Amino acid sequence: MNAESPDEAGADRSAEAVWAVLPRLTHLSNAMTRGRLVERATEAAGLTLDRPATGVLLTVHAADRPLRIGEIAERMQVVGPHVTRQVQELERRGLVRRVGDPHDRRASLIEPTAEGAKAANRYTTSMLGWFADAMADWSDQDRGDLGRLLGKLADDVIARLALLDDAPPPAT
Repeated sequence: MNAESPDEAGADRSAEAVWAVLPRLTHLSNAMTRGRLVERATEAAGLTLDRPATGVLLTVHAADRPLRIGEIAERMQVVGPHVTRQVQELERRGLVRRVGDPHDRRASLIEPTAEGAKAANRYTTSMLGWFADAMADWSDQDRGDLGRLLGKLADDVIARLALLDDAPPPAT
């Protein structure tokens, strides 16, 4: 008879809990990034941008300061050249602008223009309104729990990903 240790039993329950919620997280992620929800929020914002450009605009708008291309790419988990093309399109449309980096004269930072910030706010307002409607029948406790737990999950996943980025590559 092979008895599990308490640690193994706890790990199994934890894995089962994650496995149970993973399909729902995937479905929600797809709905938010690829589904009709994004299309509706884009239409409500009056944007005629494709999803990657919208993502760059939202990333720059949500930042607490102007960002370098590499920082935008890191936050979006994409490669720099992809972001460069999107920034060029957003610049052409007057939604973002380049500003000088005060710490490195060779580099530029990207920030939203007033029109870009307004468009990002319209998009975000539409998206938040949709979620508020979806959770309208929830108790304050349930909404608070969701926010707290999603925040904790996001922080922990980001921290673990950072550890992977800092770890040496596996030996071959």
